[in-house]
Amino acid sequence: MNYERPQFFHLMQYAEAAEHDVVDMVSGNPDWEPPAALRDGLREYADADPDEFQYPPSEGLLELREEIAARRNVAPSRIVVTNGTGEANYLAMAAALDRDAGSEVLLADPVYPYYPGKTELLGGKVTLVPTERDGSIDPARFREAASEETGLILVNTPNNPTGAVYSRETMRELAALAEEMDATLVSDEVYDHFDFTGEFESALTLDSDRAIVTSGYSKSMAITGFRVGYAILPERLVGGAKTRHMLVNVATSRPPQVAVLRALRETETEYYESVRSLLRERVDTFTDALDAAGAEYSRPDGGFYVLARFDGFPGTMANAERLVDEAGVAGMPGDTFGSARDEWLRFALVTPRVEEAAARLADYFD
Repeated sequence: MNYERPQFFHLMQYAEAAEHDVVDMVSGNPDWEPPAALRDGLREYADADPDEFQYPPSEGLLELREEIAARRNVAPSRIVVTNGTGEANYLAMAAALDRDAGSEVLLADPVYPYYPGKTELLGGKVTLVPTERDGSIDPARFREAASEETGLILVNTPNNPTGAVYSRETMRELAALAEEMDATLVSDEVYDHFDFTGEFESALTLDSDRAIVTSGYSKSMAITGFRVGYAILPERLVGGAKTRHMLVNVATSRPPQVAVLRALRETETEYYESVRSLLRERVDTFTDALDAAGAEYSRPDGGFYVLARFDGFPGTMANAERLVDEAGVAGMPGDTFGSARDEWLRFALVTPRVEEAAARLADYFD
């Protein structure tokens, strides 16, 4: 299997190499402060005894797993703390496909591109299922796409790149489909703190033994470099996930786990509310400019991405580079995310320069 540099990295490096100023709206790196308690936890850890600098339990610090378990209303034994949500997704997908119940993986289109990549890595076969125009999922389309080879249904809510938040009824129907097909449902919920509707419900509320939930703290605590995620699996699938995790990573780094644990215990809800308020303002600013530019766009119900379509300007890599060169704005080409939005471009609202970027786009497409 050949290594292919992710297009995210290509565009960020392309923008960095530009000789003029460029607003980066490619990466999903939050630009706001992490919780104060997280910094406090790191400072405290620096003075810990030497034995605290050694291997942690492979499945994660017990105190952290207990804290997560209490918040998610599950047993700590079902939790594996991972090297970011990316590894959590890999373990969840492997757990589903290791059952030998089928190698087909149903993914919503547009799709976060690492899901198809992981599917290929695990020897699975991707089937993309188009979403509705607003990014929502019609479970009937998944039912039509399913076959006797379907072993995994994977969705991401709130969604990257559409910003859709899937309803509990949608998730219930997907879990029912997984039951009927002897498949597994994986729900990647890493953006769960960025729900603007107040209606997001975790797949854990379905109480389905077919559901695996993955999440982490890269986005919610603005710490993408810390790599602390987790998977919550049915008890029967935990052992295999722990084995893969141990053989690949041995364990997840101890200092970030300690810092995240303190942040979980001491961070008030106002922290997350203030970030959601900031993002709502950025969505308003950016979509107002898209209106001025005559663009079609999807207003996100969650997450911090906006998909936009400009007439005569399809979402190709060449046009994304053209935006860098001629407008001074870097966004992701829609064809990176599958075929359903290949006419679109995706912009990440994780920069304090959203208003400036919006004005540049409005001027460019005016």
